[in-house]
Amino acid sequence: MGIPESQLETWSHQGSVKQSRDTYATIRGVLDHSSAPYASKDYEIFLQGSYGNDTNIFADSDVDVVIKINSVYFDDTSGLSEDDQTAYKSAWSKAGYPYSDFKTDVTSHLAKNFPGKVTPGKKAILVEGEGNRRDADVLPAAQFRKYHRFRSWSDQSFTEGICFWDKAGNQIINYPKQHSENCTTKHQNTSQRFKPVVRILKNMRNRMIDDGYLQDGVAPSYFLEGMLWNVPNSKFGSTREDCVVNSLNWLITEADRSKLSCANDMYYLLHPTSLVTWRAEKMQTFLDAAVKYWKEW
Repeated sequence: MGIPESQLETWSHQGSVKQSRDTYATIRGVLDHSSAPYASKDYEIFLQGSYGNDTNIFADSDVDVVIKINSVYFDDTSGLSEDDQTAYKSAWSKAGYPYSDFKTDVTSHLAKNFPGKVTPGKKAILVEGEGNRRDADVLPAAQFRKYHRFRSWSDQSFTEGICFWDKAGNQIINYPKQHSENCTTKHQNTSQRFKPVVRILKNMRNRMIDDGYLQDGVAPSYFLEGMLWNVPNSKFGSTREDCVVNSLNWLITEADRSKLSCANDMYYLLHPTSLVTWRAEKMQTFLDAAVKYWKEW
């Protein structure tokens, strides 16, 4: 029978915007206050995740906020020539404000301004919601540079991302701005159909979990978004049903999964060990469950 167009249309709608916007404004106001111990440093604050990318659904709760220190950066210089490596090593100097101090300062500043509501997690700092303010995950990160060329500070080329360390001590490198920009471009190139389809699959996944078709944690929203980003623009048809069916069919029968990319286009979507990629068997589990759920609706 399949899931009717009316249900898909309901699932395509964006979740709460005002509450998340107000939450972000409150968190940003605190982080950006002149009393912050890092106030004199070079840093920036931005949204990432579903609210940052306009793919949030009504079930989404957390607002994901990044505060990135720019006066401290980490790098990958493996792509530099031998001469560029030498030039870089000669020019490089140690930062005077370590990332660990920045993370400590951000945590203490949040705890001071949201007493009893701040809990450091494995990656981010949870600021529990109160009243109309939603929960927020604040991620202290450092600038990351993947170098392509370095002759001098005035003649260099690199791709900028973020990096941070989890509680286990693993360095995690990601590119949230590229992810957001690429998703926006995809949305524009599919006549504004990409982001509604992301929301449909997220809502569908949640119902599949509730109805026992899928285990929680198999298909995180970030990877569903990345999976759909690979689908050719031509598959996003005029109806919600066309978009979903065409996308799933392409992923199941036509896609070379070894070449699928994360939406940031910096990593493969599927990898057996990477901390920032999906597992191939979990994508297959999701697709199998989605087909079964669709047919049994």
